[in-house]
Amino acid sequence: MAKKNEAEIAETTNSLGLPSFFQGLKEEFDKVVWPSRQQLVSESAAVLLMMALSASLIFLVDKFFTWAAQQVF
Repeated sequence: MAKKNEAEIAETTNSLGLPSFFQGLKEEFDKVVWPSRQQLVSESAAVLLMMALSASLIFLVDKFFTWAAQQVF
């Protein structure tokens, strides 16, 4: 079995407990690059538009195959 080095021992002993969890959580949230309001709105609009286009395409393909199946059967 391999021995743990000092960094691994310090990491395991420091990572225990609720206060250190919230400290780590705060540090990670500080690293996040939050989008601006304009970027959020424009990207949300793009997602909604692509979703509507995809749903429309699936609907049209479904209607086409329904019509084609009725013609055959």
